[in-house]
Amino acid sequence: MTQIPERLRRLLLFARKPSGAAAPAPARPARQGHNLFEAAAVYVAACAEDDQARAEEAANRVSPGALSFGVNELACRALVALARERNEPPLTVARSLLGLRNDPA
Repeated sequence: MTQIPERLRRLLLFARKPSGAAAPAPARPARQGHNLFEAAAVYVAACAEDDQARAEEAANRVSPGALSFGVNELACRALVALARERNEPPLTVARSLLGLRNDPA
């Protein structure tokens, strides 16, 4: 659990664009300019449609850490939207989507 803030810090540093001409060149120039949320949306949609080629192409747009962050953000937003639509708590909806029993806590 203590690694989460460090991982987020590294992701935020990764997402910052270098300013000025003195900034170091990006480590992966082929991935520069791609929106991590766009890549996450394409990746998740491709996985849902069982389109392996499109999922791999989307995964190659951004770093694995950035893709993970984007997929997590997409999952959270989708869960909140679905919970509001169903008028149920997010945990109940999440457990239902995963086929888990809703044990009273």
